[in-house]
Amino acid sequence: MSELSVVSGKSSENLAKELSKTIKANFVKSEIRVFPDGESKITLIGKLSKKKSIVVQSIYPPVDTNLVQALSLITKAKENSSEVIAVIPYMGYARQDREFLPGEIVTMNVLGKLFKSAGASKIIIVDIHSLIGLKYFTIKTKNVTAIPDLVEYFKKLSLKNPLVVSPDQGGKERAKEFAKEFNSDYIALEKTRDKKTGKVKIKTKNLAEVENRDLILVDDMISTGGSIIKATQFLKKQKCKRIYVACTHALLMNDAENKIKKAGVTSIISTNTIPGKTSKVDISKTIAKAIM
Repeated sequence: MSELSVVSGKSSENLAKELSKTIKANFVKSEIRVFPDGESKITLIGKLSKKKSIVVQSIYPPVDTNLVQALSLITKAKENSSEVIAVIPYMGYARQDREFLPGEIVTMNVLGKLFKSAGASKIIIVDIHSLIGLKYFTIKTKNVTAIPDLVEYFKKLSLKNPLVVSPDQGGKERAKEFAKEFNSDYIALEKTRDKKTGKVKIKTKNLAEVENRDLILVDDMISTGGSIIKATQFLKKQKCKRIYVACTHALLMNDAENKIKKAGVTSIISTNTIPGKTSKVDISKTIAKAIM
């Protein structure tokens, strides 16, 4: 039996399969039965390594269900393996990394305790929304980026004088890193977001440098697509050519994909941290490097 096992959660089955092939590990599948009251019953199919198990489970919607399943898989793996690495490609709750308004619970602090109690000795995350959240974990953590993988995909496209764009100042470093790998220029728009309503406004004025160019809007995650839609509407007024979206995590809630396309985006390209129609970039090799 292999000294490595990859334990697949239902939310990341395809990614886990690719990872197990890459690192030549024994693949352990999970079967889920959901009771009428919403409880999950998990059964593992396959043998766990006594040495090291790698649990792969993204925590996307339904977030709480996928979180409990991740913790359950880690607990079961720890019963059999001396070491358990938790690969959480998309870490839900990462936006709740501080008390923005009085009385708010810092949920990342809760998660830090839960993953340690479940038995994980190390956590690997892909492009976490905020690195601040990792300070609540007392076990080893590693955040890896999918930017090089996304760039490789975009290099294969025939783009006209491409320009990398961040939809806000918070993503400026991400756009800079993407542009450096892609060998192009980049800019970052200025936006404001109401903390209570979540409403987004673009503050940037006219941008002559986007005219007649293909643009790549780069973000770490797309939830409802509000920021991307506002940015696209603004950039279209600046007479740009095609607009592509590159993101690691495509949640695409509330029909976001159609709304984004309707705003004028040619294509959305995301990774398989969250499976879906847009997840065209595999990041199993990047995760494998972080494990080995």
